[in-house]
Amino acid sequence: MSEHGADTPEQVLKFVPTERLRTYGPVVEEAGEAIIAKIQKAAELSNENCDRAMKLAHKLSMQLRAAEERISQLEAEVELFRDRAVRAEGWLQTIQKEIEEKLIAPRSANATDKPRFPKTPSYDKC
Repeated sequence: MSEHGADTPEQVLKFVPTERLRTYGPVVEEAGEAIIAKIQKAAELSNENCDRAMKLAHKLSMQLRAAEERISQLEAEVELFRDRAVRAEGWLQTIQKEIEEKLIAPRSANATDKPRFPKTPSYDKC
């Protein structure tokens, strides 16, 4: 047999590459470096996307907070205007009551006492 072992057939030993293993070294190194470079580029892009997403989330969070504050202010204004409207309605009812009691009721009472139209003088006696 050969120097590689007694159990290995000679046909198999013929196909064992001896010099080729040494020539794959630079190719494997280049492929490994290319893979590492792509992984690093992917990591950089991922970090950039994450940074953009964080900035956008922060911006939207600030806008949401401002919108919530504005909603709170508007709700307070609505409550203020509701109170003012209720007070205004109360005043309008008071004014209406005063007008009815002081102006309309006395006129109605006077109208029943006096005839509406004065008597026209008769011209028959001429």
